Amino acid sequence: MSTTPSIAELFDSLSNTYKTGLSRPVFWRKQQLEGIKNFLTKEQSSIERALTQDLGKHPSESRLTELNYLLSHIDYTLKHLNKWVKPTRVKTPLLAWPGSSQLYPEPLGTVLILGAWNYPLQLLIAPAIAAIAAGNCVILKPSEHAPNTAEVIANKLGDYIDNHAIKVVTGDVSVANELTQQPFDHIFYTGGSNGAKAVLRNAAQHLTPTTLELGGKSPAIVSEDCDIEVTARRLVWGKYLNAGQTCIAPDYVLVQDSIRDTLISKIKEQIELFYGSDPQQSDDYGRIISANHWQRLVKLLDDTDIISGGDYQRKDNYIAPTLINLDGLDSEHPLHHEEIFGPLLPIKSVTSIQAAIDYVIAKPKPLACYAFSKNNRTLEQVKHQVSAGSYCANDTLMFMLNEELPFGGVGQSGMGRYHGKFGFDTLSHQKAVMKRSFKFDVALRYPPYTKLKDKLLAWLK
Repeated sequence: MSTTPSIAELFDSLSNTYKTGLSRPVFWRKQQLEGIKNFLTKEQSSIERALTQDLGKHPSESRLTELNYLLSHIDYTLKHLNKWVKPTRVKTPLLAWPGSSQLYPEPLGTVLILGAWNYPLQLLIAPAIAAIAAGNCVILKPSEHAPNTAEVIANKLGDYIDNHAIKVVTGDVSVANELTQQPFDHIFYTGGSNGAKAVLRNAAQHLTPTTLELGGKSPAIVSEDCDIEVTARRLVWGKYLNAGQTCIAPDYVLVQDSIRDTLISKIKEQIELFYGSDPQQSDDYGRIISANHWQRLVKLLDDTDIISGGDYQRKDNYIAPTLINLDGLDSEHPLHHEEIFGPLLPIKSVTSIQAAIDYVIAKPKPLACYAFSKNNRTLEQVKHQVSAGSYCANDTLMFMLNEELPFGGVGQSGMGRYHGKFGFDTLSHQKAVMKRSFKFDVALRYPPYTKLKDKLLAWLK
């Protein structure tokens, strides 16, 4: 499947399948969702083992962030799908009476989903759930950087779904490049900005619409009136989950001067409570996905003032949970500008919440923004002034659990959104439908035009 003709043939096969109408019936969509659910439950041990091999994930973490998350996503979709597929009646202007108008959700056609390596199951299957629920045929391309998880998906998922309409393609970036050159009806990509640019260049050849779920430097703003103990615990959990390889992880912390040292002390305490005095020996702490990413993160430590952590070992791609003093660090240092995507947490002092906001809004819009305060006015201040894909007050990551909230970026952190109904809508076309009656064919809109007709039309507008 790695040559251009075979990729083209695969696309043509699914495109032809879509034209037969196979994927349109709601009962078929539900069958496929139930099939994915069976895959997740019956292949659970294989999936957990693969995630441990690829990322050092503890099985409990895999269940929390990947398996159980997806099972909940499927259950929510199955519960609401009958309602989502129904046409929605809308008002019809007086001039078009007698008649009716509605929005009719129809599938887009054939959808390509390119998964990411940091959550190699979740970030591939979650958009697939939306695409299937919307009635599309789907090609899934797992990330080659999580090879064990990709192998389980490629070898096992097909046993539970309709392979005429849903296919898995594996391979490296050249395969992804070939895929994105096909005239898909939609491409859904999760990953970095460089990959997104390549996807957009190829998609532009066919004017293919795209959803891009990217990342960015998501800030955590900590007010002096926060609950420091809880704030530290939630920051540590959100940052060091998956060894920091989470697109919405806090990328850096801006904390008011008066509590900086106390917050740092509490964060250190929580790191030890979570992972022990030697995180390298903890089964609960993950590993960096590859040698290249490990090397990139180690290089980010150059010329920094390390507060705690900073240990690393090439043998198993280990980097300790690390705190870095951002105060006084050269403004050209990559930690000020590059998304970290690893277990390094820079901390910067600010004199006020407004100073923190000013620092954040001087940068590209982040995928997520976090603020910690007991004062609602402070939380509202951050919410209104910082543009971000998502905003969470007094916690990290937890908004992902709410199917009623969309997930997606803004500006350089991405375009498009999904989760729940939002994913169904993204991967559907809301067709505008109007039905008119042959009765009462009033001549007002037809020539010849007169002043009387103009007045009546102006009144009826």
